[in-house]
Amino acid sequence: MQVQILFFGMLKDLTGRDRDLLTLPEHATLGDVVIHYEEITPRLGDLAASIAISVNQEFAGPDAQLKNGDEIAFLPPVSGGSTDSESDILAQSRHYSCIVTEKIDTQAVLAKLKQPADGAAVVFEGVVRNNTRGRRTVYLNYEAYEEMALKQMDALAEQALQQFPIRDVAMVHRLGRLEIGETSVLIVVASGHRAAAFDACRWLIDTLKRTVPIWKKEYFENGAVWADGEPFPEGIAKAEGTHSGRSASK
Repeated sequence: MQVQILFFGMLKDLTGRDRDLLTLPEHATLGDVVIHYEEITPRLGDLAASIAISVNQEFAGPDAQLKNGDEIAFLPPVSGGSTDSESDILAQSRHYSCIVTEKIDTQAVLAKLKQPADGAAVVFEGVVRNNTRGRRTVYLNYEAYEEMALKQMDALAEQALQQFPIRDVAMVHRLGRLEIGETSVLIVVASGHRAAAFDACRWLIDTLKRTVPIWKKEYFENGAVWADGEPFPEGIAKAEGTHSGRSASK
C-alpha cells in the first residue's frame, strides 16, 4: 500500500522535503513510518519526544494501523475545505474559525459576533512584534496544516462553549508573510458576563498555541529560524516509542 507523508515547519528543513509518497507492507503501523524516516534522518529520532503525528488529520499514536491512501503528517511543536474570509465565519453552520491570507479585520468580526444580550465581548489579537530574544525581527511567515488546523480550531471553540458560560466564539488565523504590527491571530468571545469571556478567551489562545498545527518562521536581518514551539500537551501521542521491526520502502 501507499501513503502520503507531509512535513511541516522545521521538519521540512530537517528532512529536505515537504511531502513524500511511501510504500508500506500490508498491516503496517504508524510506528513503521516513523522508524523509516528516523533511519533516513537520524536527527528526527532525537526530536521524537516533541513531535506529534496525525493520520487523516487526527492525532494518532505509533500503534495506529494504516491503510492505502492514508495521509500522515509529522507535526513539530506548534507556534504560537477552502480558505474562508473572516466575514464568513458566522454564516457557516457550526464553524467558529477560519484561516486567511489577507489582513484580519477585527472590527468586522466583532460587529458580526455581538448581540444585544451580550454584557461582554473580549477581543484578543496576537500581534507581530519587532524583536525576539534581543534580535530585531524584520517579518514573520506563518504556515499551517490547514485542513487539520481548521478542525482543531472549531473543536476548541465547541469545547469552550461547553466549558465556559459564554454565548459565542470566533477565531481567525492568518498565514503567509506578516509585517511588524500586523495581527496574526484573532479570538473574540461574547457572553453575558465579562469573567466568563476573559476566562474562555485566555483558555482558547493558550490551548490553540499548544495544539493547533500552525508554525511561524522568524526573519531577521542576518537569517531566519523556525520559532521554538510550545510542547504538545499530555494526551497527544508523540513519535517516540516506536519499536517495530518491519521496514518500509519508497
